[in-house]
Amino acid sequence: MDKIAIAKEKFAALLEEQLKRVERMNATKEPVDFAKLETIIIGVAGGDGIGPAITAQSKRIMEYLLAGDIAKGKVEIRDIEGLTIEKRAEAMKAIPDDVLEEIKKCHVILKGPTTTPRKGDGWPNIESANVMMRKELDLFANVRPVRVPELGIDWTFFRENTEGAYAVGSKGFAVNDDINVDFTITTQEGTERIIRTAFEYAKKNGKTRVTAVTKANIIKTTDGKFLEVFYNMAKEYPGIAVDDWYVDIMTAKLIDEKRRRDFQVMVLPNLYGDIITDEAAEFQGGVGTAGSSNIGNKYAMFEAIHGSAPRMVEEGRAQYADPCSVMRAVVLLLSHIGYQNEAEKLEKALDICTVTERKIFTTGRSDGATNEELTNYIIDTIKAM
Repeated sequence: MDKIAIAKEKFAALLEEQLKRVERMNATKEPVDFAKLETIIIGVAGGDGIGPAITAQSKRIMEYLLAGDIAKGKVEIRDIEGLTIEKRAEAMKAIPDDVLEEIKKCHVILKGPTTTPRKGDGWPNIESANVMMRKELDLFANVRPVRVPELGIDWTFFRENTEGAYAVGSKGFAVNDDINVDFTITTQEGTERIIRTAFEYAKKNGKTRVTAVTKANIIKTTDGKFLEVFYNMAKEYPGIAVDDWYVDIMTAKLIDEKRRRDFQVMVLPNLYGDIITDEAAEFQGGVGTAGSSNIGNKYAMFEAIHGSAPRMVEEGRAQYADPCSVMRAVVLLLSHIGYQNEAEKLEKALDICTVTERKIFTTGRSDGATNEELTNYIIDTIKAM
């Protein structure tokens, strides 16, 4: 069989897989009502590098804020073991089967950063645990807020999480020595649900503008579909202004002091959302300060947006890693499961402890506070409210 015929077979198999995914999406559209659950189960997966250290402190925060309902059995917090690069490499899977089984017994997951192998680092070429979890749990909306009031910044990004350039990121192939091919995937249901999530958020939170970010002038079929669905759906929300920007100029406008104040809610395909939200996080202190949520109809996962920082562990500095990124994710988690009052208390305490008052702070080294000391400071601040 010639190389073109082999490539056709691979592409056909990929399309069959994606058609089955669309069937699964269409079968699970009803979201969980947390108020009706007898017990809300929160799983905590430490991950790699500094992950276990910073998620442990975030778990302490949750145990403090939810102590009453934990005692009543309304909330259960479980440790999820084994979501580590060592166990993943041993199983040759992005998420080992037994770990995935435990994850699926929970309603929401708080996850520390996980290491994604890259060429030359000594680990086998397994898929990102994040990407796999988003696909396995169908976590289609990656929500990343960025707030810097003194700069007039109040942004919420809705990044599509399961499609685009990342949907089949490990399934591209070399046709021959001269041609390598990757794929980007856009579906009607996948696009509709992320855009509707963004509009519904805007509607419920008093936002007056939703912006789509694409490269539809060049990537005409998939980005074109995203933009078409966006403007069609906008007709259902007449009180909300809409516009769209190309991703390249959007990177410039986020640093435009006059223009950036106008943006409120932004909805983006997967790859662009990954890039833009890292840029946006710099305004509030970098990716180490930012949390994010990954929302599906059945499951949700909350995490920091930075990496696992293995060098800090190698140098014996994990105890000095800043836990606030994961704590910002806890704010989103608490709000998602219906504990809005507790979420607001934690968010206010984080603002006090890391921005306005800042009596102690981490530096990543022994000249700063440990993450346990910073957590004590945050809990004491909540107690004083």
